[in-house]
Amino acid sequence: MKRREAREQAFVLIFERSINHDTTEQIIDAAGLSSDLIIDDFAEKIAVGVEENESVLDAQIEKNIRGWTMGRLSKVSLSLLRLAIYEMIFVKDIPISVSINEAIDLAKVYGGVDDAPYVNGVLGSVAKELGEKNPDEKND
Repeated sequence: MKRREAREQAFVLIFERSINHDTTEQIIDAAGLSSDLIIDDFAEKIAVGVEENESVLDAQIEKNIRGWTMGRLSKVSLSLLRLAIYEMIFVKDIPISVSINEAIDLAKVYGGVDDAPYVNGVLGSVAKELGEKNPDEKND
């Protein structure tokens, strides 16, 4: 599975968790029992990482959604922001620009007309806050 497809699968897992509040492992187990769906290792790593670091991710989101509250965000936007910010902070081998672009592309597919520009703006602010001089290099 290509990384783009795995990222989309991770988004679906994160989104599903925001709806039914099961753990990522419970969602993966249910998916495996109900169909031939095989969850990619990268997708599982990202989805579990988002779940384990949700408070850190949400703090970053809250700091960068000027004039909004977490409750006003669509589940799609919230899930994509968590996914991308997780990658930006914790996955060293993915350039920040890739994380942002992939989140925007997924927002265009799964979100409403305002989701992609909103996700782009928030992620741009997060990248600046993280002190990224070059968005393709991460601080260690």
